[in-house]
Amino acid sequence: MERIERIWLTLWDNVNSARKLKLVLALICLWLLAAVVIGIYWSVAPDRFDVGAQARAQIQSETPVTGAYTTATLIHLTETLLDKPGGYVSNDIMPPGIWLDNMPAWEFGVLVQVRDMGRALRKSLSRSQSQSTEDPALAKAEPLLHFDHRNWILPSSEGEYRKALKQLRDYRQRLADTTQPNAQFYARADNLRDWLGDVSTRLGSLSQRLSASVGQRRINTDLAGDSAGRQATEAGDELEVKTPWLEIDNVFYEARGTAWALIHMLEAIEHDFGDALEKKNARASVRQIIRELEATQSTIWSPMILNGSEFGFLSNHSLVMASYISRANAAIIDLRDLLSQG
Repeated sequence: MERIERIWLTLWDNVNSARKLKLVLALICLWLLAAVVIGIYWSVAPDRFDVGAQARAQIQSETPVTGAYTTATLIHLTETLLDKPGGYVSNDIMPPGIWLDNMPAWEFGVLVQVRDMGRALRKSLSRSQSQSTEDPALAKAEPLLHFDHRNWILPSSEGEYRKALKQLRDYRQRLADTTQPNAQFYARADNLRDWLGDVSTRLGSLSQRLSASVGQRRINTDLAGDSAGRQATEAGDELEVKTPWLEIDNVFYEARGTAWALIHMLEAIEHDFGDALEKKNARASVRQIIRELEATQSTIWSPMILNGSEFGFLSNHSLVMASYISRANAAIIDLRDLLSQG
């Protein structure tokens, strides 16, 4: 080893300064090119997965118990965030991860849906009523999922999310064991309606942020419908709303990640809440929501997210995405109304 090192140092000493500089620049260029290629590969979103097959594989049964589809899907969504090509990049501090912004935005969209479902599991889906005891594993998993998504050390985001995965798997294992009644999943219409309320709120916010890509003046409707309503600080009758130019593509990919996660969650819901949906004749409504969300996953042929005006020469990808998100949100609102009926 020492002999090889001496030979290398001798060869390096014999190279003149100009050649050394060229060699160093060539190595830097190769490194940058490799980082760009790897970054492009890491920026490709994961493919869809089969919710039913995933549940059967995790539960190791051809007839998963009620709640197994939703729980298995939640687990696999979290695993995908951590184990996809490039791993979890939102908290990377080294190239190429630190250069990426679309994939971290996509990851955040998925993470928000994972957090919302984790909270729904802890708050209502695993409890028979408001006075019942919450599941201990879910009580530990939920705050871990809400850990800062950009923390890279002491502790890292990935480390906390893997701890949450361990608790979710514990709940899944007890749920699948029919001899242990201490882990439950209650597929009731009111539980589903509560979770859909959270989804609707998220989609409504995304729709507004996407629509604001071109800038809008909106009438202030914050207190509409309540003459006695008050707010902390006064606002004008009209509001100027515009998403900053550098954040337009981030909002777009956050919406894309949100929709990707919701497609799988709704497919799982269709399995676990099948009886409740059939009773309300609402299965078709769930499928229509999935259909609207699937349109958000179409291939993007442009090398960048375009931000043309509403009827301008160039397209506006954010407005197209806002259209699909708004239609899905409207369908969710209709579904919630349907589920509230006796």
